[in-house]
Amino acid sequence: MKEKVRVGIIGTGGIAGAYARAYHELEDLVEVVGLCDIVPDKAAAFGERFGFDKAKTFEDHQKMLERLKLDAVSVSTYNTAHAGPTIDALDAGLHVICEKPMSVTLDEAVSMAKAAKKNKRMLSIGFQTRYDPNVKALRDLVQSGILGDVYYVETGGGRRRGIPGKTFISKEEAGFGAIADIGCYPLDMALNALGYPKPLTVSSYAADFMGKNPKYAVGPKGRNWDPAEFNVEDFGVALVRLEGGLVLNFKIAWSMHMDTLGPAMFLGTDAGLKATSDYVGPYGGGWGAIASMELFHDIQGHTTYSPIPVQERQRNVFTEKVRDFVANIQRGGEAPIPGLQIVRNQAVIDGILRSAQTGREVSIDIPEI
Repeated sequence: MKEKVRVGIIGTGGIAGAYARAYHELEDLVEVVGLCDIVPDKAAAFGERFGFDKAKTFEDHQKMLERLKLDAVSVSTYNTAHAGPTIDALDAGLHVICEKPMSVTLDEAVSMAKAAKKNKRMLSIGFQTRYDPNVKALRDLVQSGILGDVYYVETGGGRRRGIPGKTFISKEEAGFGAIADIGCYPLDMALNALGYPKPLTVSSYAADFMGKNPKYAVGPKGRNWDPAEFNVEDFGVALVRLEGGLVLNFKIAWSMHMDTLGPAMFLGTDAGLKATSDYVGPYGGGWGAIASMELFHDIQGHTTYSPIPVQERQRNVFTEKVRDFVANIQRGGEAPIPGLQIVRNQAVIDGILRSAQTGREVSIDIPEI
């Protein structure tokens, strides 16, 4: 029997609870031995809440890395604190699963990927949506060649009312708003289906009308915020040019006066594919799962379409994401969702924000890693 993977959790806020539940489900494979949060006593309270009684607690992640024998860490801090602990852990010889979005800037993402490469350690990024069976089916359809040469892709999502409040609305802690928070998911769905082509240029627009309006300053579950403190975007749209002559139309909203920003679609020279999201409610619109898929094509000179059967999710995709990470540590495999690949996702987000700020098209230049 293989030894359990010894894990530390850096950042014990909201999303860390999902990692805690996943580690409990995988207790035959994993032992959580360390908890860290910069807020005094927060890590201890987290350990008590989730039953990690034997885990040591810290307020400084460097001390945890130095004092404990670890194999890996999960980084679930707020966005602006993703890069530092991730790089430190990789430099300490540990494997890392970092929550999405990968980082705030492209430079940070590149530094993280370089640290993984230099230290020959896994850096996996937390896109559990890849484990949804229908997201997998969409990717397989696109990569099968049935669409011919894909030349246009549309992706994104929107919430009727779904600004999360708390640290998410602070540029100092989140770094950005809807474009990265939920926008990184549909970007990954589309780019992964296409084989993650290199992004070249982007022209974009972003707005914060809803988040700054006192009428809408109540999020899901009564999470209020001060509109005067809202300093990230709640809406974004972009046209991204990709290598190979592809164009990607991206649109996202945390809050809007509309039920949807439309389906995802892939237009090819032989067929087209349309998919709708099954996310409903205040936190819908993030493309965590697919409700329907249709293939538009021609038969004997006539236009027609074929519904693609969707599969019911049998497993918790968050747990499957963590399981894959742990299993690859034990078997010496590659990162399931490699940071080296997600650098391109972050490059698109970085370009969208730069273009929105300058009001013009910008080039996307990814350094050699």
